[in-house]
Amino acid sequence: MKIYTRTGDEGKTGVIGGRVHKDDIRVEAYGTVDELNAWVGEALLRMDPTSHSDLMQDLTEIQHQLFDAGGDLAQAGKQRHYKVTAEMVTQLENLIDQYDQECPPLERFILPGGSPSSVALHLCRVVARRAERCVVTLSREQETNDEVRRYLNRLSDYFFTVARTVNARAQVPDVEYKRGGQVFKD
Repeated sequence: MKIYTRTGDEGKTGVIGGRVHKDDIRVEAYGTVDELNAWVGEALLRMDPTSHSDLMQDLTEIQHQLFDAGGDLAQAGKQRHYKVTAEMVTQLENLIDQYDQECPPLERFILPGGSPSSVALHLCRVVARRAERCVVTLSREQETNDEVRRYLNRLSDYFFTVARTVNARAQVPDVEYKRGGQVFKD
């Protein structure tokens, strides 16, 4: 099998259910999810397996879930078979609650920084937010799996929490935004 097909040379690509222009919002949405998946791979490479094996296991599963999300977003046909579910969102919420317990209390906004793995996870967070924005636009224009939007929303919260967790485990303080006052109070 050849990797190149030449079928996209005219600016169109195949989706599940037909062909669309490569700049179609559906393609932008699943392409951004694909980009996020690559950033998760980068974050995995920056993690220390001895202190982050649990996070690495989570992130590997998230990579599979992101591939499922991309498949859901690529469906433009009449018959749709979605893989991203509400249970996946709940699972992320449980992980967020679990890892948040390892973090110091949040009082100020946090800047991406601290350790290299934390920065990589913050990159994942911002790409997840961009993917979510693309899915919001897509869902206003075309039918799609609404659970993907919820999943990406929660996933960005997961990345924020886990970025703080890896700093806490490494005993590296988060980089706080200093130009404002205390914004988070218990």
